[in-house]
Amino acid sequence: MKSVFTTLLILFGSLAWAAPESLKADSLVILFGNKTRLVIHSSDKEGIRQLSNYDINKIIRDMGLKLDSARAGETFIVIDENKVQRYLQDTVLVVTQKDGEVRVTIKESEGRNYDRSNDDEDSNWSSRSRSRRRKKDSWDIGVGGNGLGLNTLVQKKTTANYPTENYQLRPLGSRYISLALSQAPTIARSQHVSFKLFYGVEVSWNNYMFENDVIVQKATDGVQFSDAGRNLQKSKLTVCSVNLPVVPRLSFYNSSGRKLGHLGFGVYGGYRVDSYTKIKEQDGNKERQHSNFYLNDFRYGLIAHLGIARTNFFFKYDLNPLFQAGKGPDVRALSFGIGL
Repeated sequence: MKSVFTTLLILFGSLAWAAPESLKADSLVILFGNKTRLVIHSSDKEGIRQLSNYDINKIIRDMGLKLDSARAGETFIVIDENKVQRYLQDTVLVVTQKDGEVRVTIKESEGRNYDRSNDDEDSNWSSRSRSRRRKKDSWDIGVGGNGLGLNTLVQKKTTANYPTENYQLRPLGSRYISLALSQAPTIARSQHVSFKLFYGVEVSWNNYMFENDVIVQKATDGVQFSDAGRNLQKSKLTVCSVNLPVVPRLSFYNSSGRKLGHLGFGVYGGYRVDSYTKIKEQDGNKERQHSNFYLNDFRYGLIAHLGIARTNFFFKYDLNPLFQAGKGPDVRALSFGIGL
C-alpha cells in the first residue's frame, strides 16, 4: 500500500510541471524503512503545498490502482479531462513495478514520450477495461439483467385431454422480455480470469402466441384450449413473474485487460404476479382476460449466461411445470435470447 501512496504523490508533484525545463525544480525525497522511497518533484514550493488540496484516499478509490495485485510489468491508467474531479488532465500515467522498485513515467498532451514501446491505444484499452469492470460491479439497469428473446414449451408427457396441436406456438410471436436491477461483484480475480457473482431482481413477461385459432379459457376441471370458430390475427397467453436469479460466472480477459467474454451457470426462483390472454380479431378489435388459468404461482429453474466480447446471451429452463398437475398440459417453459 505504501507503493500506492508513493505513486500518487509523485503524480501530484507533476501538477506543477508547467515551468520550462531549464528552470531548477525543487525535489523532496522521503525514505520509509529500507525499501520505500517517496520522491516529489515540483517547479517551486507552492506545487508541494498544493498536495494538501487533494484527498489521497478518494483518489485511490476512484483510480482503482492496486499495485499489490498488479502483475510484474506495466499498468496503464488514463484520466479523462471530462472527469468531475480532475487529478491530471489528458495525462497518461505509466507505472512499472519490478524487483521491488516502482517507476512512474508521465506523458502529457503536449507530446512527452513514454518510457515504453507500446502505443496509446493499448493504454486506452486498459483504462476502459478497468472502467467497464468497475461499472459492472455496481447496481445497474440495462447491463447483464435486461433480456429480449423467445419462448417455447418443452413437453414432458402427452395426455389425451391436451393434444400438442392445441397449444402449438408461433416461434417468432412467443417473445420473452425482462427488466432487471442486477449486480455482479468480483469475488476473486487473477490476471486473465475473474470470478463474479451475478444476482438481482427481475421482472419477466413470457408470451405464448398460439399457431392455431384457439382461445385459452379457465374451466372448472382445468384450462381449455378452445377452437375460436373464426380466424384470428393472434391469440396468446402472457405470464408476468418477479424472479431472483443467482449466477456464479467466470469472466476472461486478454493480456491488455480487455474482456473477452464470460460464462456462468446458476438458478432462479420466481412468483407469478399476473397472467392474461389477449385476442386480436381480424378487424383489429382486441380482447383481454385476466385469470390464473391454473398456472403454477411459483417457478424455479436453471439459467446460463454466455458472453462473447460485448454480446451477452441467456438461457432459462423451468424445472417445474407451467400448469398445475392435472389442470393443463405437462410442459416446461424454455426461454433464450440476448441480453440488453
